[in-house]
Amino acid sequence: MKWYDRWLTRLPADKLLTRLLLESFQEHRWKYLAAAGAMILVAAATAATAWMMGQIVDALSTPENRGQVMAVGVGVALIFTFRGIAMYIQAVLMARAGNRIVAQKQMQIYHRMLAQGVAFFNENQSSDLLLRVTRSAEAARRAIDTIVSGFVRDLLTLIGLLCVMFYQQPVLSLVSLVIAPIVVLGIQRILKLVREVMKQEMTSMGEIIKVVQETSLGARVVKAFGLEPRMADRMEAAVRQVESRNNRMIQLQSATMPLLDTVAGLAIASIVILSAVDIFGQEPGTAGQLMSFVTAFLMSYEPASRLSKMRVVIERSMIGIKMMYELLDAPQTMLEHPDAVPLKPGPGEVTLKNVSFAYGDGEKVLKSVHATFRSGKTTALVGPSGGGKSTLLNLILRLYDPTEGAVMIDGQDIRNTTIVSLREKIAFVGQDTFLFAGTIMDNLLMARTTATAQEAIAAAKVANAHEFIEKLPEGYDTAIGENGSFLSGGQRQRLSIARAVLRQAPILLLDEATSALDSHSEVLVRDALEIITRDVTTIVIAHRLSTVMNADQICYLEAGEIVEQGSIPDLIAADGKFKELYDVQFGGHPDVT
Repeated sequence: MKWYDRWLTRLPADKLLTRLLLESFQEHRWKYLAAAGAMILVAAATAATAWMMGQIVDALSTPENRGQVMAVGVGVALIFTFRGIAMYIQAVLMARAGNRIVAQKQMQIYHRMLAQGVAFFNENQSSDLLLRVTRSAEAARRAIDTIVSGFVRDLLTLIGLLCVMFYQQPVLSLVSLVIAPIVVLGIQRILKLVREVMKQEMTSMGEIIKVVQETSLGARVVKAFGLEPRMADRMEAAVRQVESRNNRMIQLQSATMPLLDTVAGLAIASIVILSAVDIFGQEPGTAGQLMSFVTAFLMSYEPASRLSKMRVVIERSMIGIKMMYELLDAPQTMLEHPDAVPLKPGPGEVTLKNVSFAYGDGEKVLKSVHATFRSGKTTALVGPSGGGKSTLLNLILRLYDPTEGAVMIDGQDIRNTTIVSLREKIAFVGQDTFLFAGTIMDNLLMARTTATAQEAIAAAKVANAHEFIEKLPEGYDTAIGENGSFLSGGQRQRLSIARAVLRQAPILLLDEATSALDSHSEVLVRDALEIITRDVTTIVIAHRLSTVMNADQICYLEAGEIVEQGSIPDLIAADGKFKELYDVQFGGHPDVT
């Protein structure tokens, strides 16, 4: 069962729609009230137009009465001018309110996403999130516009025209409305089909976004393995599904047209026939009355058509609205303590006290881990893959909270500190360097927004990045593309280290910062790391022991537990797990003092 299917069964559509209207009208009530006033004027002018048609016919039948003809002509001109101005005011106000609602809802969704922890993004595909941000707010606007326009402009216009019809020809008006229930029954059937088609369409749209993202992010893999035909087939299948369901949706929305046309045709035919006969002893009426009645009847077709489609349009929008509120109401996976306090200044000593952790309901990745990472010293985490090394760094960053135990920094449980003060205390360099689209200087200053350009350049020099930056076409103002696509792996990693230098944090976390680099780049990065780790609490994950031979302490993690801990000479002398790893990588020739 997809997430939107679960959501559909959880929240009634009418409650969500009421919530959306209350939230939107609360802030934009004056724009909507003014637009509603303009719509009332449009409805009144439309009804007056139908009324004037009778006056026009009567005036033209007595051309000798020039005063009446002139009055009717001026009246028609004023009514149409008045109606045009009111429609302009209505359109502008509705557009401004609608555009503002779209912008606000998109920002609400995005802020809610930013407040979530990493677990949320692990559980939700980026294509689904993108679909909600882009489509949901538009769906909310479409529903609001449809409701306001339908219940104010179209409904009042229809009521006004019906009043003209009944005033001019009450019997013929009743006859014309006899078969209207056919439309209601037909639309109820259409609504059921619309709901199902919209759920299927959202699935296909998500697949399109997913294929585009995977093609963009994995372009090298797609090219290297010749996956173009396979990706093209996936995209074609998704596009065909969206096309087919859009065609189906158009068919359903357009199905109201033949219903209304049938009703209108039968009604007009009946009117034409009945207008020529004596009904219940009642005279057919003057030519002007009949013309006014027929005009009002024909003009009522358009608002009646929009009203009949209103439920279809709203139902189509409800899927997007439900997607939006699911995201806005999703429980936060990382909450700040209500009484959180800023992390107190300190040397940056990190302590794990009986820390255990499991992702979701899975097995424990860390099991009762006790460790102290001394301030100003470098601790290396080594051991086989899957031992819990990266998870340990995630807990220190508070991307997750431990299932048991506590992570302490300078004696303070980080769950009781503000997230902002915690993150300011830590700099991070990962194996998979992420850079933002923009210039090199933009990326550097993201580490510390208060830093100056001179400080950023100094940090780049420490990271051995200044030399290659100066050779770029525009130096520090060079645009680097999406995720630094115009730079080499070594250049991206050195920029990441420069960001860590500029951060000036007392704690530095390094997750395999040199594993994907060539020998030359590794030497440059390693030299930079040696400088920035001095007098900084450094925790580094390394699979190559050659990169951590100067570490003050080694923690060997296996199956979520620290099985050995100590200095390199002590661990070699202990002849345990670390010694086995050392012998494998150095050929059994220890050279450590």
